[in-house]
Amino acid sequence: MTEESTAPAPFLTAWFEILDSDEPNRILDLISDDFSLSILFSTGDGEATDFAGGRSALVGYLEQRERGTRTHHLLSATTLGQDELFLGEVRRGGEPEASFVAAGRVEGKRLKRLLIGRSSEIRFD
Repeated sequence: MTEESTAPAPFLTAWFEILDSDEPNRILDLISDDFSLSILFSTGDGEATDFAGGRSALVGYLEQRERGTRTHHLLSATTLGQDELFLGEVRRGGEPEASFVAAGRVEGKRLKRLLIGRSSEIRFD
Protein backbone atom coordinates (compact mmCIF):
# COMPACT_ATOMS: atom_id res chain seq x y z
CA MET A 1 0.00 0.00 0.00
CA THR A 2 1.31 3.43 -0.93
CA GLU A 3 1.46 6.15 1.69
CA GLU A 4 -0.62 9.28 0.95
CA SER A 5 1.18 12.57 0.40
CA THR A 6 -0.40 15.89 1.28
CA ALA A 7 1.72 17.67 -1.34
CA PRO A 8 -0.26 19.13 -4.22
CA ALA A 9 -0.25 17.38 -7.58
CA PRO A 10 2.92 18.83 -9.13
CA PHE A 11 2.61 17.16 -12.54
CA LEU A 12 -1.04 18.10 -13.13
CA THR A 13 -0.42 21.61 -11.76
CA ALA A 14 2.32 22.09 -14.36
CA TRP A 15 0.11 20.44 -17.02
CA PHE A 16 -2.68 23.01 -16.56
CA GLU A 17 -0.18 25.88 -16.46
CA ILE A 18 1.18 24.75 -19.83
CA LEU A 19 -2.35 24.24 -21.17
CA ASP A 20 -3.14 27.87 -20.28
CA SER A 21 0.10 29.17 -21.80
CA ASP A 22 0.78 30.49 -25.30
CA GLU A 23 2.15 27.05 -26.24
CA PRO A 24 -0.36 24.45 -24.99
CA ASN A 25 0.92 21.84 -27.46
CA ARG A 26 3.98 21.44 -25.20
CA ILE A 27 1.89 19.01 -23.15
CA LEU A 28 2.35 16.53 -26.01
CA ASP A 29 5.98 16.23 -24.87
CA LEU A 30 4.81 15.10 -21.42
CA ILE A 31 2.86 11.98 -22.39
CA SER A 32 4.06 8.38 -22.45
CA ASP A 33 4.10 6.20 -25.56
CA ASP A 34 1.09 4.26 -24.25
CA PHE A 35 -0.82 7.36 -23.03
CA SER A 36 -4.61 7.22 -22.89
CA LEU A 37 -7.20 9.74 -21.81
CA SER A 38 -10.83 10.59 -21.45
CA ILE A 39 -11.85 14.23 -21.15
CA LEU A 40 -15.58 14.42 -20.58
CA PHE A 41 -17.20 17.82 -20.28
CA SER A 42 -20.77 18.92 -19.96
CA THR A 43 -22.16 20.95 -22.83
CA GLY A 44 -25.42 21.67 -20.96
CA ASP A 45 -28.93 20.19 -21.03
CA GLY A 46 -27.62 16.76 -19.98
CA GLU A 47 -25.31 16.52 -23.00
CA ALA A 48 -21.55 15.96 -22.92
CA THR A 49 -18.54 15.72 -25.20
CA ASP A 50 -15.91 13.04 -24.66
CA PHE A 51 -12.42 13.05 -26.10
CA ALA A 52 -11.11 9.55 -25.54
CA GLY A 53 -8.13 7.62 -26.84
CA GLY A 54 -4.41 8.19 -27.10
CA ARG A 55 -2.18 10.89 -28.50
CA SER A 56 -4.47 11.64 -31.47
CA ALA A 57 -7.42 12.24 -29.11
CA LEU A 58 -5.31 14.71 -27.13
CA VAL A 59 -4.31 16.47 -30.37
CA GLY A 60 -7.99 16.67 -31.33
CA TYR A 61 -8.84 18.13 -27.94
CA LEU A 62 -6.09 20.75 -28.26
CA GLU A 63 -7.23 21.72 -31.77
CA GLN A 64 -10.82 22.43 -30.72
CA ARG A 65 -9.97 24.52 -27.63
CA GLU A 66 -10.63 28.23 -27.57
CA ARG A 67 -7.04 29.24 -27.00
CA GLY A 68 -6.40 31.93 -24.43
CA THR A 69 -10.02 32.32 -23.32
CA ARG A 70 -10.17 29.95 -20.35
CA THR A 71 -7.80 29.36 -17.46
CA HIS A 72 -7.55 26.50 -14.98
CA HIS A 73 -7.27 27.25 -11.27
CA LEU A 74 -6.36 24.85 -8.48
CA LEU A 75 -8.83 24.45 -5.61
CA SER A 76 -7.26 21.37 -4.03
CA ALA A 77 -4.93 18.55 -4.99
CA THR A 78 -3.13 15.54 -3.64
CA THR A 79 -0.69 12.87 -4.70
CA LEU A 80 -0.95 9.19 -3.82
CA GLY A 81 1.98 7.21 -5.17
CA GLN A 82 1.94 7.58 -8.95
CA ASP A 83 -1.54 9.09 -8.95
CA GLU A 84 -2.36 12.78 -8.79
CA LEU A 85 -5.83 14.16 -8.11
CA PHE A 86 -6.69 17.76 -8.93
CA LEU A 87 -9.91 19.67 -8.21
CA GLY A 88 -10.12 22.92 -10.10
CA GLU A 89 -12.16 25.71 -11.53
CA VAL A 90 -12.24 26.92 -15.14
CA ARG A 91 -12.51 30.68 -15.50
CA ARG A 92 -13.33 32.78 -18.53
CA GLY A 93 -12.20 36.39 -18.24
CA GLY A 94 -11.55 35.80 -14.54
CA GLU A 95 -15.14 34.67 -13.90
CA PRO A 96 -15.87 31.08 -12.78
CA GLU A 97 -17.38 29.04 -15.62
CA ALA A 98 -17.10 25.40 -14.53
CA SER A 99 -15.62 23.00 -12.00
CA PHE A 100 -13.48 20.05 -13.00
CA VAL A 101 -11.71 17.05 -11.54
CA ALA A 102 -8.63 15.46 -13.03
CA ALA A 103 -6.87 12.24 -12.18
CA GLY A 104 -3.54 11.37 -13.70
CA ARG A 105 -1.09 8.49 -13.41
CA VAL A 106 2.49 9.64 -13.72
CA GLU A 107 5.25 7.17 -14.59
CA GLY A 108 8.70 8.71 -14.39
CA LYS A 109 8.41 12.11 -16.01
CA ARG A 110 5.52 11.22 -18.32
CA LEU A 111 1.75 11.08 -17.98
CA LYS A 112 0.39 7.61 -18.70
CA ARG A 113 -3.33 8.05 -17.95
CA LEU A 114 -5.58 11.10 -17.70
CA LEU A 115 -9.23 11.34 -16.76
CA ILE A 116 -10.96 14.74 -16.61
CA GLY A 117 -14.60 15.53 -15.90
CA ARG A 118 -15.92 19.10 -16.20
CA SER A 119 -19.33 20.62 -15.48
CA SER A 120 -20.77 24.11 -15.23
CA GLU A 121 -23.58 22.75 -13.03
CA ILE A 122 -21.63 22.59 -9.75
CA ARG A 123 -19.22 24.85 -7.88
CA PHE A 124 -16.73 24.05 -5.12
CA ASP A 125 -16.53 27.46 -3.45
